[in-house]
Formats: sequence, C-alpha cells, structure tokens
Amino acid sequence: MSTKKSVKYGTKEFERDIGELTIARMLVAHRLGEEMNQKEFAKLLGITSASLCDMEKGRKIPSPTRAAKIARKLGMFELSWIEMAIQDQLRKDKIYCKVSLEEVS
Repeated sequence: MSTKKSVKYGTKEFERDIGELTIARMLVAHRLGEEMNQKEFAKLLGITSASLCDMEKGRKIPSPTRAAKIARKLGMFELSWIEMAIQDQLRKDKIYCKVSLEEVS
C-alpha cells in the first residue's frame, strides 16, 4: 500500500510554472509535444503556416469559432479553447477579468 499522495497538476500549477495559459502557449506546447514543425502542424489544423505562426507568437488571437475548430482537430475540449481565445482577447484589450464558460443544453 502506497502512502504517497498523488500530485495534482492542473491549470493553476501550469500557470504558476510557465505563466498565463494562452492559445499561443498551448499551440506551441502541443506542436512540440507532437514533434511537428509549423508547416506540418498548420496542415493538420487546416490553416496556413503564416496564420499558425501569428497565433503562436500571439500576434493573432483566433475567434471562438476557430478556437473550437482547432480543439476538435486536436481532440481536446472545445470549451477550454474557446475560453482561452476570449481570455486572450480581453487581456489584449487590457480588460482584466476571468472568463468561465459552461455548455448549455
């Protein structure tokens, strides 16, 4: 029987270690985790390499619709990516509040 406690590593811990969670950071982390270059990753997402580069550098923030499409292509939760896209836009506009969405039936 193990007496070790499980280590919880979620959004708060991620942000503590590397900074705020953004679309840019998530895209780069996912691409590097898959060991893909920008051209390959852009093709997987169905976008141009230039568009991916702009998103990874934080020069462009995807719309909620595009964020949802990216999440679907990556097999991830759409709601989280939509939240990040909205949060990134608010941060860019210097509106400091926390976005939290929930699905409705």
